[in-house]
Amino acid sequence: MKITEAKFAGSSARIEGRPQRRLPEFAFIGRSNVGKSSLINLLCGNRKLAMTSATPGKTKVVNHFLVNDSWYLVDLPGYGYARLPGKLRDALKAMISDYVLRSEELVQLFVLLDSRHDLQKADREFITFLGENGIPFALVYTKADKLGPEALKAQMQRNEAALLEQWESLPPVFVTSSSSGKGREEILDYIQDLFNQHKQ
Repeated sequence: MKITEAKFAGSSARIEGRPQRRLPEFAFIGRSNVGKSSLINLLCGNRKLAMTSATPGKTKVVNHFLVNDSWYLVDLPGYGYARLPGKLRDALKAMISDYVLRSEELVQLFVLLDSRHDLQKADREFITFLGENGIPFALVYTKADKLGPEALKAQMQRNEAALLEQWESLPPVFVTSSSSGKGREEILDYIQDLFNQHKQ
């Protein structure tokens, strides 16, 4: 897939506040500082599209970006922000659940994992939540340039083993680096395939 245009289409705290135009949605989510905004900017070829920050919990609403005037890339608030005040953390959790469970246009959710770390409790809980509710998702490892090939392979194997303790099989898995561009074409081609299937 070639992205020729990507523009901000609106923010919302509830599903009713989404852009009124209904199009297929591909959403991205992850824990704090996982590199979500950087990956979104990489995919869209625009370094300033999604706001990046070293401060955890910067995204506090659901952001829709209109891509090629035909589908939405959705930037969701992250999960597992232990340092945020309890009320705000609960509000973000409710916002995420509201979107994930109620968006009839959601085609695929991409769950981002930092390739340098083992699966965290928050990752496991969120992935279990998706499975229990039948939400289609893929896993995206970020910051792959921070590890050597063997270390990256070993880390992914550890996470795969942890997931297979609960799952019979794994969802699609992508490995990315916002610095090198690794994984960009693979994710965009995957979105293209899903988009085509959705339109049939």
